[in-house]
Amino acid sequence: MNNLKLIFDSNTWQEIFGSIQKNRTRTIITIIGVLWGIFVYIAMSGAAKGLDNGFKITFQSLSINSMIVWAQSTSIPYEGYKTGRRLSLDLADVEALKKAIPEIKDIAPRNAQGNFGTSSSRVVHGPKNGQYTIYADYPDFANIMAMEIYDGGRFINHEDIEQSRKVCVLGERSKAELFDEDEDPIGAYVKIDDVYFQVIGVNKYNNSINFNNDSDIYIPFSTFKKLYNTGEKVGYFIVAAYDDADVVQVEKDVKATLKRRHRVSPDDERAFGGFNLGEIFNRFMGFAEGMTFLSLIVGIATILAGVIGIGNILLISVKERTKEIGVRRALGATPGEVKTLIILESIFLTVVAGIFGIVLGAMVLNAVGAMTEGGDFPYANPTVPIPYVLGAMAIMILLGTLIGMIPAQRAVSIKPIDALREE
Repeated sequence: MNNLKLIFDSNTWQEIFGSIQKNRTRTIITIIGVLWGIFVYIAMSGAAKGLDNGFKITFQSLSINSMIVWAQSTSIPYEGYKTGRRLSLDLADVEALKKAIPEIKDIAPRNAQGNFGTSSSRVVHGPKNGQYTIYADYPDFANIMAMEIYDGGRFINHEDIEQSRKVCVLGERSKAELFDEDEDPIGAYVKIDDVYFQVIGVNKYNNSINFNNDSDIYIPFSTFKKLYNTGEKVGYFIVAAYDDADVVQVEKDVKATLKRRHRVSPDDERAFGGFNLGEIFNRFMGFAEGMTFLSLIVGIATILAGVIGIGNILLISVKERTKEIGVRRALGATPGEVKTLIILESIFLTVVAGIFGIVLGAMVLNAVGAMTEGGDFPYANPTVPIPYVLGAMAIMILLGTLIGMIPAQRAVSIKPIDALREE
């Protein structure tokens, strides 16, 4: 109880501030050491969070556990076929993959006119016209890409596929270039390679990872097949696995299934190409988590070094205040009161350094966030969660208390009579 009263005693704090004033330069240098530790922790943790947020925003427009698979040429002779055989995917592969691999959630077969070496299509609306890439799509594509269609419109549905409807979804730029600003495109008609299509939606383009651009036009796969005479051939698949599936293993299973169907050697690694977005995302997230862990280790190590410096300062202070401590003891101060005084000074210096470090770190993160806002680099909102900051402060107070016990014990170990003799 006496120690608790000591904490709220103004005389106690006058003594603490008086001790700090006597060693002002040493105290400031020591505080900077602790301040730097919490600053490093806040800055690195915030940077890691900014990367984490940036990666999530970059990948928000598509299913995270997704990949692209396409056909290439064989590199190993197999079952009488020579090396260099050109392969092609087809619609029958879709059902075969779904049946063979239960981890697959969605498959979107795609073709394109105006991509992969083909010429773009001429699209006309009234007096306006332009050259655009036309994509053949299934409804699954919108699920994988999390496409956002402007109000009043929609994406391609299964009825469009079954009936080979002449409908299309415009991109933001193609809509702006073909229609007047105040003109509603929904329900209107555009002519694609001399065939009229009704506009059923406008895709809201975003700046994150995207397989298309803001001028592309989407039509039903079955309609594209008839318009450009592509038959059952598919340019590439976009495959999305369930969230709990191992996306790397799913990619291996997809390629193995395609090799069996197209009579390709199991050892041929060049026959089918792939781009695994899920694997890349997991690597990015692992990097961000590694940064967070590293910031914790470096921050705690730096804080510990600074707190040890505070302990050294207090040891020197105790040595210089030997006679003062002897007088206090002679006047009836208990060892507990002397200990509390020294430990309070240690905690006070640690907390002050921590607050300044947190404020400085927050200012730097705010400046970095402002400079990177709207940029191409995947970085957004670099902040540190409040529980992390409070946890760091709690660790600092704990370390400050433990370190303060060393000079405090040194202070109470001095006998009053010896302290009074000290010059």
